[in-house]
Amino acid sequence: MAAQRQTLSGPAGQLEVVVEQGSDTPPFVAIVCHPHPLFGGTMDNKVVTTLARLARDKGAVVVRFNFRGVGESQGAYS
Repeated sequence: MAAQRQTLSGPAGQLEVVVEQGSDTPPFVAIVCHPHPLFGGTMDNKVVTTLARLARDKGAVVVRFNFRGVGESQGAYS
């Protein structure tokens, strides 16, 4: 399954999300969050995408998202 980039409604506004599925019968779900935005954290961060790829290659459904005003996501960080 190809990566699906979409937006979801959340309590602080829209969240930019990518969902990837490694197999038709995934053994687990992995939610991968990015580091703090002040330190370059986004869902496209090298560490985040590497972890997501490893979980996907093991057959998981992988969800990664931008939050707190990063990318297309709304909200703010403090």
